[in-house]
Amino acid sequence: MQTRCAGEACGGEPMNLKVLLPYGVFLQEDDVLRIVADTGGGSLGLLPHRLDCVAALTPGILSYATHEGGVHYLAVDEGVLIKAGIDVLVSVRRAIGGSDLAKLHGTVIHEFLTESKEEQDVRAAVTKMESALVGRFAEFQHDR
Repeated sequence: MQTRCAGEACGGEPMNLKVLLPYGVFLQEDDVLRIVADTGGGSLGLLPHRLDCVAALTPGILSYATHEGGVHYLAVDEGVLIKAGIDVLVSVRRAIGGSDLAKLHGTVIHEFLTESKEEQDVRAAVTKMESALVGRFAEFQHDR
């Protein structure tokens, strides 16, 4: 889907989009006309003249449109989006770019929404350690 619009029709001066991962910059685009991202409250649409905001992102598809390249799609994991003036910063744990929406949607479901066996084991071990620590602390307090 190629969407093009000129200046005021898309909200004025283009935005600067930067997508950060824990280990570096995933994407930097300076000619962004609009952005749509998934939040806990639903989809959030951004145009250049929208008020500044902060939003918690949920795993889903982030789309953005540029003058030259049309619409682009990214599968993103949970994170945060910050809009300040024409600058939009997105910080997520994982991101994958692509043009096939069905494939990206599958990526979100299989990679971002499903905990791996290792993640489940780590979470269970941490919960056991926390429980043991609380139990020992209670014993210590009781013996005083």
